[in-house]
Amino acid sequence: MSARLLYVMDPMCSWCWGFAPIAQALVEQAQAAGVDLHLVVGGLRTGSGAALEPATRRYILEHWQAVAEATGQAFRFEGALPEGFVYDCEPACRAVVAARSLAPECAWALLKLIQQAFYVQGLDVTQTPLLVELAEQAGLSRIEFAAAFDSVEQHAATAADFSWVQDLGIAGFPTLLAERNGQLALLTNGYQPLEPLSDLLGRWLERAASV
Repeated sequence: MSARLLYVMDPMCSWCWGFAPIAQALVEQAQAAGVDLHLVVGGLRTGSGAALEPATRRYILEHWQAVAEATGQAFRFEGALPEGFVYDCEPACRAVVAARSLAPECAWALLKLIQQAFYVQGLDVTQTPLLVELAEQAGLSRIEFAAAFDSVEQHAATAADFSWVQDLGIAGFPTLLAERNGQLALLTNGYQPLEPLSDLLGRWLERAASV
């Protein structure tokens, strides 16, 4: 029997940051039952290359405020999304994919560090030097990570994740899927509190163990 938990998210998705403590608890629950985590990046905002318009910035910050109020997660609003900031999620997504290829356990740690850096510290996680620094904090070799991050293979792997998510019709993050023998079960599409999700995952784990 092959089983794993698929967490479909984006490191620069505010609801994914709001969901982070719940995701951590669910990952621990699955791993305690012998089910590993596989991260899939969604590509929330990619490829525009244009700095945020003031109206878009206001809209995003209002969205962050709603997430903060709904989830209790910390956000740094002072100086957030400064003038000229290009909200491109591809580099942060590719960092997670590169880490996943080198050491899957470090990819989860790197995701959390990127989220903390962006939402709590107000750092620009679209910049390669910062992503390399965070990868080292997550336990990866700077040299190995930097080479993987810039490689054709990891650009392609990141694009493949984006395509997989689109082909599956996943329109929002966070999304949590449970996979057993190639069959996917949806645990949540969007933010939900821990208790119902933990119960749902527990029932799935029991069925998975009995097969």
